[in-house]
Amino acid sequence: MAKEKKENWFVRTWGKIRKYFRELRSELKKVVWPTPKQVLKNTVIVVVCVIFIGLFIWLFDTAATQGIDLLLSLKAA
Repeated sequence: MAKEKKENWFVRTWGKIRKYFRELRSELKKVVWPTPKQVLKNTVIVVVCVIFIGLFIWLFDTAATQGIDLLLSLKAA
């Protein structure tokens, strides 16, 4: 009976790391990268949405603050 030779931990780990990067490179070749025009369009959309949501939150906060102040002033009177 021949003894089975155990593989070194470093050799196994190094093999897994090499395999990971080979697969990563293969997957990155499949990615369809956006054109600069698409990136600009998407950036503008995000900025507009952020501004819109920010304004909505600001208006809601202002209205809520005014409403609470009004209720507190009615109770104090």
